[in-house]
Amino acid sequence: MRSLGFATREFLSAESFLRSSAVSETQCLILDVQMPNMSGVELQSHLSSLGFDIPIIFMTAFPDEAVRARVLDGGAVDFLHKREMHGQRFIDSLHAALERRKRSAL
Repeated sequence: MRSLGFATREFLSAESFLRSSAVSETQCLILDVQMPNMSGVELQSHLSSLGFDIPIIFMTAFPDEAVRARVLDGGAVDFLHKREMHGQRFIDSLHAALERRKRSAL
């Protein structure tokens, strides 16, 4: 992300993100499906229930079609295998997420 010129913040958990001031400022989230305590899927659902419409790109080492369908139905921009995180598909997904955020801010 930084090599592409984007400012980033990392959080140790979904809960630490939710406790931060970054929630309302976040332009895009990149979430692992499997995270400690609250999964990325649960965080997506929780943010939605709070009224946040943050574009999300999911990544996973263990692709599962049921999870893929669930997060995409929930509004995720993309669902990528971790090995795709350094390729053109990730860059395209990132630009799509930021474009979606820009449109929703209008």
